[in-house]
Amino acid sequence: MGFSLLAEGLLLAHLPNSAWTPLISKMGYAVGFLIVILGRQQLFTENTLIVVLPIFQKRDMATVYAVLRLWGVVLAANLAGTLLFALLLSKALVFPPEVESALVQACAGSVPASFGSGFAAAVVAGWLIALTIWLLPAAATARVTIIFILTYLIGLGGFYHSIAGAVKVLYAVMTGSAGWTDFLFGFLPPVLLGNIVGGVALVAALGHAQVAAGEA
Repeated sequence: MGFSLLAEGLLLAHLPNSAWTPLISKMGYAVGFLIVILGRQQLFTENTLIVVLPIFQKRDMATVYAVLRLWGVVLAANLAGTLLFALLLSKALVFPPEVESALVQACAGSVPASFGSGFAAAVVAGWLIALTIWLLPAAATARVTIIFILTYLIGLGGFYHSIAGAVKVLYAVMTGSAGWTDFLFGFLPPVLLGNIVGGVALVAALGHAQVAAGEA
């Protein structure tokens, strides 16, 4: 997921400072999602859709425990990866100053102004990621297009994604423009909760729609 930040920063470094700049630079935000989803890697927010379905079907504590355990393992691994990527990117000596400045610029606004605003924006991101995963089995040759469009909307809309956003906040921490309290208390709690609620809410809505259609 770190390549979302890197691609966005590289695009920003080659674009003028204009009102339309985000329309192009946020295309880079989709790069990490394309790598992870098409590469069949485990992304935490994917698991708010796929692994939650058995809970609605079985409705027992064993399934709930299994889902929580999976979430914990995947989330820990994802965050460890974002920390390592942010650390390596902040210490890299291969980028010229204008790219380093663009990377810092790309991280601006990564920490929500408040818990409520962060949670609400993260719910929308959770919906969009869950919707992406829901649509992929029927996408055939349009998989790249679906992933690109829906994740581009997350970046362009400023909706918070727990893993892609974590790379940005951690990079800001490594470069001194943010602190660990911003990551641990300002970013992680509202965004994680919002992503989970958004993904699970979509599962519940789709499940209800299927049941209602079956009864009809």
